[in-house]
Amino acid sequence: MPMLITLRLFVQRYMGWLLLTAAVLVGVFLGVRYGLQGPATPVLAVVQRDFVQTVVASGHVESPHRVELGAQVTGTVLRIPVAEGQTVTAGQTLIELESTELQAALHQAQLAVAQAQAKLRQVHEVQAPVAEQAERQAQANQDAATQALQRAQSLFNQGFIGQAALDESKRSESVARAQLRSTQQQLRSASSGGSDLAVAESALSQAQAGADVARARLRYAQIQAPVAGTLIARNVEPGDVVQPGKVLMVLSPAGETQLVVQMDEKHLNLLKLGQVAQASADAYAGQRFSASLVFINPGVDAQRGSVLVKLQVPQPPAYLTQDMTVSVDIEVGHRRQAVLLPTEAVHDLDGASPWVLRVVDGRAVHTPVQLGLRTPTLCEVLGGLKAGDWVVPITAALVLDNARVRAMPPSVTK
Repeated sequence: MPMLITLRLFVQRYMGWLLLTAAVLVGVFLGVRYGLQGPATPVLAVVQRDFVQTVVASGHVESPHRVELGAQVTGTVLRIPVAEGQTVTAGQTLIELESTELQAALHQAQLAVAQAQAKLRQVHEVQAPVAEQAERQAQANQDAATQALQRAQSLFNQGFIGQAALDESKRSESVARAQLRSTQQQLRSASSGGSDLAVAESALSQAQAGADVARARLRYAQIQAPVAGTLIARNVEPGDVVQPGKVLMVLSPAGETQLVVQMDEKHLNLLKLGQVAQASADAYAGQRFSASLVFINPGVDAQRGSVLVKLQVPQPPAYLTQDMTVSVDIEVGHRRQAVLLPTEAVHDLDGASPWVLRVVDGRAVHTPVQLGLRTPTLCEVLGGLKAGDWVVPITAALVLDNARVRAMPPSVTK
């Protein structure tokens, strides 16, 4: 029994030494491994592929101009046959005003035209023929009076009649001559170019102008769309009394569509007219459409630090409406087979001397880099790195220059 106890104690003591020895060996191995290879550190790859630099911004849809519609006469709204947001055609009635008084005014003006036309016909059909007949009769009387005066003069010269008879013949001839002049003047007045005809024609023109005014005012009772487009605002209801100068509706004309975007001024040097872009409406984020840069405002908004730019949409999708919010990616640069570096690995990215920690023979080495095109996630490398290099992201803590690291690519760290 004492021998068994002694053997058991020996075995336990031996196993303890073995476990202690194993632990020491493992510790030594890990220490050597850690000291020689460094801690496991996530790294990012430098790759080579085609690269497109874009500038991202947001804005809204806008037509080049808007049409503000209002009444040209004071009146009461009778009917509104359209709704806000509706697409309308050119000439379509948008608002109808009460027109009873305007119709009565037009009827009155039309009667004035008819009266003036009747007066003109009277000049042509009555006054002119009567004046012509009177002129012929007066001419005949004048001829007869002249002949009678000649006979009386002859008889007076022969002593057959006295001075009184001769004076009476002279008076009759003078009266006939005056009547002829009067009838001739009346005929000229009723003929083409005469005053009576001119007055009648002027009265007719004035009456017709009055009818045109009344007809135009009656047309003002129907407010129509001057061009095809979409109604984007409506500020009137049936029963409202409207007056000239008040905007009742706003029409966005169909046709050209633009995107108005406020761009950060730091991107101004990258923007050029004609650059292409891909845009999407926030309400239809999965549906993208093409646009092109057509305007860059020469001024900078000092308060917001932005530049207003406009992009034309050659083929706007049907769902695109006025003032809709959009996101725009403008392509400002393109490189074929560019060497690309993840932005998250670049120190002093916006400074004069950007650099990275490049993994070289198990060490993180401070490496200056030259950068070209840039996006929020990638930078074009013009010098300092090559495709296939590994770099340490900025987020890797406690990695110093020339420190040993054990590179852990993304596929490994995952």
